[in-house]
Amino acid sequence: MLSRVTILARMLTNQSFKIASSIKGAAKAVTITTGALLICLTTTSANAESRIKDLVSFEGVRENQLVGYGLVVGLNGTGDTLRNSPFTEQSIIAMLERMGVNTRGTNMKSVNTAAVMVTANLSAFSRVGSRVDVSISSIGDAQDLRGGTLVVTPLFGADGNVYAVAQGSLQISGFTAGGAAETVTQGVPTAGRIPNGALIERELNYSLNDNSSLNLSLRSPDFTTARRISYAINQHIGSPVASPLDPATVEITVPDSYSGNMFSFITDIEQLNVDPDQRAKVVVDERSGIIVIGSEVKVSEVAIAQGNLTIRVTETPQVSQPGAFAEGGETQVVPRTEVEVDESEIGRKFAILESGVNLQDLVDGLNALGINPRDMIAILQALKVSGALHADIEVM
Repeated sequence: MLSRVTILARMLTNQSFKIASSIKGAAKAVTITTGALLICLTTTSANAESRIKDLVSFEGVRENQLVGYGLVVGLNGTGDTLRNSPFTEQSIIAMLERMGVNTRGTNMKSVNTAAVMVTANLSAFSRVGSRVDVSISSIGDAQDLRGGTLVVTPLFGADGNVYAVAQGSLQISGFTAGGAAETVTQGVPTAGRIPNGALIERELNYSLNDNSSLNLSLRSPDFTTARRISYAINQHIGSPVASPLDPATVEITVPDSYSGNMFSFITDIEQLNVDPDQRAKVVVDERSGIIVIGSEVKVSEVAIAQGNLTIRVTETPQVSQPGAFAEGGETQVVPRTEVEVDESEIGRKFAILESGVNLQDLVDGLNALGINPRDMIAILQALKVSGALHADIEVM
């Protein structure tokens, strides 16, 4: 008689097999290499796997960059050196004059103040009185901004108007500590943030409901994806209201049923699911040795061999000197050089990749060579030159 545990295990196995059979063939894969091993990451999903909201940006719904120049005060002797940062001294004098304090002609030696650049992003529909986060970065020779407070700083848009005013205590994640012989620095102590540190004083004049048409900008331009987005929108509306203008833009005419209610129209559209297409691409970062291989990458039949030759040269100089009672002898340094040549057995293998292999076969074939990421990059580039790799190689 089978135990309850055995029966339960068989039931779970049968259910897992049914689920795996029903979703077979609907997998997308991306390969990421960070060491000497190629790892295949596979994600299983339905055919329509991405929302339009995640694929496009809506015209008019965008952020705007703000920038300002200000002063951070209250530093513990880690601010700008006024002799090396004359703009900081001029800013302090101007700020004090606005408060009725005249310091012109004096020899200022303050080290508790730093000049900074303040940046923020203003969303499209921010209202007066709401707040946004700001980032602060030192532009002088300040060593540390910890404990500082940003004084009132106007933030300007590209049109020169003030849209927000920033002020508050800085949050710094990095630090610097040290003595006369050694200094330890973690993170960046000369940059930080102020959560909700800017108060919006001016709104952007943009009325979404006044538009009779709407453009969608694809974040990754593609002909097929643009067509699929248009098809999904037309199927949902029931009439041909969407049409692709180019690989990066889809134009939509607002239906009469949504006239004056653009908010609901965008909400309904952005929740539609579309299966995005992608180009066959291999992304390589030669500095870190990272390789990313898209699921559409194909390889023609080819044989690959990689020679792993290592030459090691070791210098071990020795000192030769005469005996204690020798006459006329000299002490000399005698070079000793040792050369080792190591041709690893791993590099003597041939790996054959058959025509039209998928991503998993490509990963297995490269792993069979047992090579490091640097050599993998060279092999992928050689495959591209030979015409066997049907994908673009993008070097970061």
